[in-house]
Amino acid sequence: MIRTTLHDGWTVGPKLGPFETAEGDRSPVPVTVPHDALRDLPRSASDPQGVHTGYTPGGVFEYVRSIEVPDEWRSRTVVLEFEGVYRDAVVFVDGQVVAHEANGYAGFSVVLDPFLAFGSVSRISVEARAHRDSRWYSGAGIYRPVHLVVADPVHIPLDGVHVETPDIDDERAVVAVATTVANTTRHTRTTRLHWRIEAPDGELAAAGESPVTVLPGTAVVARARLVLDDPQRWDIDTPALYRVRSALVDADGRLLDEDVTVFGIRSLQLDPQHGLRLNGRSIDLRGACVHHDNGPLGAATEPAAEDRRVRLLKRAGFTALRSAHNPMSRAMLDACDRHGMLVMDELTDAWTRSKAPFDATATFPERWRDDVAGLVAKDRNHPSVVMYSIGNEILELGTPIGATWSRRLAERVRELDPTRFVTNGINGIIANLDRMTEAREQMPDANTMMADMGEQMGLMNASPLVSASIEESAAVLDIVGFNYADSRYRQDALDHPHRVIVGSETFPERIDVMWALVTELPHVIGDFTWTGWDYLGEAGIGRVDYTDTPGYVPTGTAGPYPYRLAGCGDIDITGHRRPISFYREIVFGRRREPYIAVHRPEHHGRPTATTPWSWTDSVSSWSWAAAGAPVTVDVYADADEVELLVDAVSLGVAPVGEPKAFMARFATRYRPGELVAVARRAGVEVGRHVLATAGEPALAARAEAATVGPEDLAFIAVTLEDAAGVVVCGRDVPVTVEVSGPGTLAGVGSGRTDSEESFAGPTVTTFDGRLLAIVKPRGAGRVVVTASSPGLAPAVVDVVVTS
Repeated sequence: MIRTTLHDGWTVGPKLGPFETAEGDRSPVPVTVPHDALRDLPRSASDPQGVHTGYTPGGVFEYVRSIEVPDEWRSRTVVLEFEGVYRDAVVFVDGQVVAHEANGYAGFSVVLDPFLAFGSVSRISVEARAHRDSRWYSGAGIYRPVHLVVADPVHIPLDGVHVETPDIDDERAVVAVATTVANTTRHTRTTRLHWRIEAPDGELAAAGESPVTVLPGTAVVARARLVLDDPQRWDIDTPALYRVRSALVDADGRLLDEDVTVFGIRSLQLDPQHGLRLNGRSIDLRGACVHHDNGPLGAATEPAAEDRRVRLLKRAGFTALRSAHNPMSRAMLDACDRHGMLVMDELTDAWTRSKAPFDATATFPERWRDDVAGLVAKDRNHPSVVMYSIGNEILELGTPIGATWSRRLAERVRELDPTRFVTNGINGIIANLDRMTEAREQMPDANTMMADMGEQMGLMNASPLVSASIEESAAVLDIVGFNYADSRYRQDALDHPHRVIVGSETFPERIDVMWALVTELPHVIGDFTWTGWDYLGEAGIGRVDYTDTPGYVPTGTAGPYPYRLAGCGDIDITGHRRPISFYREIVFGRRREPYIAVHRPEHHGRPTATTPWSWTDSVSSWSWAAAGAPVTVDVYADADEVELLVDAVSLGVAPVGEPKAFMARFATRYRPGELVAVARRAGVEVGRHVLATAGEPALAARAEAATVGPEDLAFIAVTLEDAAGVVVCGRDVPVTVEVSGPGTLAGVGSGRTDSEESFAGPTVTTFDGRLLAIVKPRGAGRVVVTASSPGLAPAVVDVVVTS
């Protein structure tokens, strides 16, 4: 089937009861989907969802759109496809209920034929609910794309083409295509399928055809094994993509339907001696967990934003993403295919024991088969997807019934797609919460207070109690995913010599330890940090608190209002790389130059409190207010030693590895000028990093792309910088963003984790001298974006939207 987007013409408002009236702020407003109905609601410290959603309330919403229904549609099949509605979606046509989808992350489709008013106008309405059902910010509403499909009654169903490459060598590849043909008529139909495989350059690589007879009211699968020469392998550095066109024609040669499916040719192997092999080459996964929101856009799944996230994560050194903790969007999977990013796609956060009062566990026992089928149907043609995760930190996993669910889910996945591996994000502590006292007693030196929560989690995860409780659930997997359990890696190689492990979720600040284990132990295939990209909700889990602040009250891992962001991403919600991202890149061996991170001098010497997901409160800047103030400078480097200089005057030499691997630390005083870090190994310079003090600042605005398509987004970076482009981090200003021409401001925000400012704008305060504005095109032409701030000259940038 050929999808047509149905994104314009919608309205949204609160869902009203039959005796309520839409007045004032309860009146529907026009929106374009994908849309997040929660993003712009007022936040409150008293909100019952609290830290989980970043103090954003829930609600019940109704989306409405009218569609013209031509009389000729009487002989067609009409389908409305939703890629995701959060949550408990109910779809109506002219007031009659036609579908219900409880899962907020599952795509679903609705056959509209029996309900449409042919030759007239039909009213489509969609209800969506969000109500204390998530441990993170979920958003609400029609947050993923919607498609209208009008097809011949004999057609290729949605997701009706499956492509595998079971036999590959350097000379040729066998491409196995399975295309489903459905017949909704009352008559037997004989059709013909034509398959055409196009190489990455668009040239014909192979072709075939077959007659297909379909009985009334049934569907059949037509298969072809097509051989193409000199296959180009899909790989992380060379993501070559092929296309197979399935064209369905009737006996007279008339085209009935067509489907274009993108796929890649690549092989996967797995064993504890070589780890994961992609195209015969062992590969360690440089992984990042990612949530589904898009920062200033809220939960709205815009393909351009998904592509940007993948592109910037890849540029930062990652080669694999884990969708946490729900199926990845089609748009992000497409982007991973294009950019050579491997994927662990995850089914859910909970099975039968709830983590939030109204989460998906209420319907999971009845819906799990459909949920798995939907995940696999979406994923199975994507070369980027190498493993399915059936869950995350499942509470019942350590029980016999939990192990039964583990086996049931794993086998359902294999039944639908035997070509990929099955994993699960196991946290032995979470699976044994009621027995943690017993587990703590089994830890070495149990009477000694642990240095931090992270260390305690690691030791308890390696206890005999945990090992015994998770053994059956782990045994059903191809790859055992461990959350915060690197303490198990070495012992499991002895206790379970055939076990392959992945660090499915790990503390960001331990990457030096984690990556050493990955590179040393062949049965450990990679590490997925929490998280690669910052996100909304789980507010403040990565923050740094200054405990001498008047009125400071310890809050554990939860951040008090107005925290909105988690604050633990390598990359903030605007796409700006935080210092830990460069540290990780150096640990990965992907960056030769050192990197300077300066602890904010205004907080020098103050006592701090952190969480296991925190990094230091540092920034790569040498522009501060108080000359002569004491300051701590960290330099990340893969070297023996680092020398630090200001204006060519040496501040001394420090060894790398103190206080942490790949890090040298200096205690000095701030003096404006040029700060240079020179890294040396065996006395020979291996790289240097330079920071300069900023001069008089001005506003600057830059578009990431000068030209965008009508379905794209324009990303505008606004900075406070001097004439040389040096960003001023020690001063922040309010910036108002205005858009003229065929475009609207879709969102604006900074990386500040505890801001009360709205992503709707138009005014937002910079954070460390930066913010991001996102513009959505509304037609072809020239869009002008103006950023202004009191006392500063406005910054103006143009973006051309193509037709």
